[in-house]
Formats: sequence, C-alpha cells, structure tokens
Amino acid sequence: MAVIEKRTNSDGETTFRVKVRLKGKPSESATFRRITDAKKWAIQTEADIRDGRHFKTSQAKKHTLTQLIDRYIKDVLPNKTSSQKVMVTQKKQLEWWKSEIGDYLLADVTPALIVECRDKLSGGEIRKGVKRSPATVVRYMAALSHAFTIAAKEWMWLDDSPMRKVTKPKEPRGRVRFLSDDERQRLLQACQKSNHPYLYIVVVLALATGMRLGEILKMRWEDVNFEKGYIILHETKNSERRRIPLVDHAHKVLQALHKNRNIVSSLVFPDFRKRIADKVFDHRTAWLNALEKAKILDFKFHDLRHSAASYLAMNGASLAEIAEVLGHKTLQMVKRYAHLSEAHTSKVVASMNAKIFG
Repeated sequence: MAVIEKRTNSDGETTFRVKVRLKGKPSESATFRRITDAKKWAIQTEADIRDGRHFKTSQAKKHTLTQLIDRYIKDVLPNKTSSQKVMVTQKKQLEWWKSEIGDYLLADVTPALIVECRDKLSGGEIRKGVKRSPATVVRYMAALSHAFTIAAKEWMWLDDSPMRKVTKPKEPRGRVRFLSDDERQRLLQACQKSNHPYLYIVVVLALATGMRLGEILKMRWEDVNFEKGYIILHETKNSERRRIPLVDHAHKVLQALHKNRNIVSSLVFPDFRKRIADKVFDHRTAWLNALEKAKILDFKFHDLRHSAASYLAMNGASLAEIAEVLGHKTLQMVKRYAHLSEAHTSKVVASMNAKIFG
C-alpha cells in the first residue's frame, strides 16, 4: 500500500514523499515535486515489487547526488583525457545539478525529477534574451549521465542510471560551413602574410588533414614521421590513437619548419614569444586578423575541419573513409557531408547497374 505525504520546507517549496509498504517486502520511498509523479511512481513501484522487478539498492538510500558528484569530480574527472577547458566546463555543469537537486538521495533522483531539471535548463537564459541551446542542454545531461554510469557500474551506488529513461532535446543538424575555392585562396594568402610564424602552417594542416585545433597544437616532433609520411595523434577526442597521412604541401611546409624548429621545446608549435618549453602558441588574434583581411564571414577555425571533410566528399571519398580520416567511431557525424558526395554515389550505382544489366 502506498502513502503520500505532503511536505513544505522553510523556503515554501512543496514536495510529496511516497512510501510503499507491501507485506513481507522492505518498504520503499521517494520524493517528488509533483503529486502526479508521486502517484505514478507509487503505482509502478507496487507493481514492480509484486512482480519481483524492483531492486532498489541500499546504497542509493545512503548517498545523495551531491556526494556522487563530489566523488566524481575528485576521482574521475581529473583522469579523463579531455582538455583542461572541457573538464572545467563539465565541472561547472555538474555543479549546476548539485545546486538544483544535490540534496536528494540517489534513490529519490527519478527520471521525472531529471525531466523537470532538463526543462528548466532549456528555458534558462545564458544571458539576457539568449536561451540555452538544445546542444548545451545535451552536454549538461551527458555530464550527469556519465557520473551516474560510473556510480552504477563501479561504485555500486545504483542499480541503473535514471538518465536512461530521460529523452534528450533534439539538436539541430550539424553545421557544414566550408571554404569555397576563392575563399580558401584568399585565406591562405592572408595567413602567409601574417606576422605570426605558425599560422599559415597550422591552417594548412587543418585543411589537409582535418585535424582538430587541439590535436594540432599538442603535436610533438617525435610524433611526426617525415620518411613514411604520417603523424601519430596520442591525445584525441575519443581517446584513441590516430594515424594521420602527411602528404604533398602539408608535408613540405612542416618539414621546412622542422629544419628551423625551436630546440627548446619538443612541441611543433610552442609559444614563440614567451619561450616556455611546453606552452603552445596563441593563435586567436592572428586568426581573426587573417579572416578580416581575407574578407571571410561566418567562419570558425573548426570549420577548417568541415572544409577538409567536404573536400574529401566532393573528391569521391565514402562516408566510411571520411569518418576514418576525421577519427569518428560511427558514420553519424559524417552524414552531414553525404549530399556533397552524391555525384560519387551516382557513379557507383551506375557502375553496378551496367554490370548487372549489361
């Protein structure tokens, strides 16, 4: 039998505490902000207990979400291969969840409660008149989801993550902004004229290989094999080593830099002003100046990666080949370039038809 108790705290917030007691079974309880969610949970829990499907761990009743997040930030986050900037962002996202529902016991953090927070995130403003994008909300949810997964699989604080039953906001289709032939020529010329000694080479590498900016800036000379023509990336977004072909013009400009390299640092692109061995150079000002001189609008550095992928598609590369070059584990991320390879697809279909129909 379920009993629902209405509670009001000192801040005037109303919650509903549900207790489910069945003869011969341990009692279960949970707290909700809405009476409808409380009733729904009571009915489902009673049914699950009767059918032997309810296994709420005792640990979930001993630990709060704040304790889970604090342990995750202390023990897990520092060991991830993400950049420092990404880790700072994830910590900020987790702290938001703490501020909203951190006092709840893990047993009481239900999908319905998370949905309320998700909707609050979606409606919140990052600055006046500008709401959080669906992509940002998804990142907040992903940060919490991984923390729950670790707590369930490794710490045994939960049977399963409540995030599994929460729908993520639909993100807009991925951006595909790539340089036209004329834009590419103007940009490369502007980069060549830049006072920054590395800008042109960095942009050439991004266009020639599709590497991310972070991957380029972390390159060390020992990772570059000029003889066999490849670069080995040890730190990538998906935490897997990746071998990048180094050919033609990119090979030539990088080899020329190697002959005049900074012997103080093993980094390919160290900070040339401060002469600090393991500090990478700051490209932002030089990059923005080059865009302005080249008269290129609505273009970000990451769009060089999109440009490389688009050029591959337009030159007949399959989606699987593009995914391999870019380092994507699935084809989902490269489907945005599918329309650019339609001509290649038509040739493949035409070739097949010619063979089977004569």
